[in-house]
Amino acid sequence: MSTVTERQDTAEADNMAVASFLLGLPGLLLFNIVLGPIAITLATLALVRGTGRRGRAFLGLALGIASLAILAVTTATSHGVLIDIGS
Repeated sequence: MSTVTERQDTAEADNMAVASFLLGLPGLLLFNIVLGPIAITLATLALVRGTGRRGRAFLGLALGIASLAILAVTTATSHGVLIDIGS
């Protein structure tokens, strides 16, 4: 593989690591069911492709898992209702 292609692959993996972190962060509060799996997928792909931002990828992975855990706990304890405006 050429050096240019390797740099492009690393840059792409770095971007995926940052994207997983940036999607996992709001995924803790909003759209857990969508943003959590996307953050997990992007973080996993970034780690597999050899990102230089491993810390960001691990944070994105942890945030994606945490957002799904919050969704599961919320759904189990309050039937998915976070805010009850009608009461």
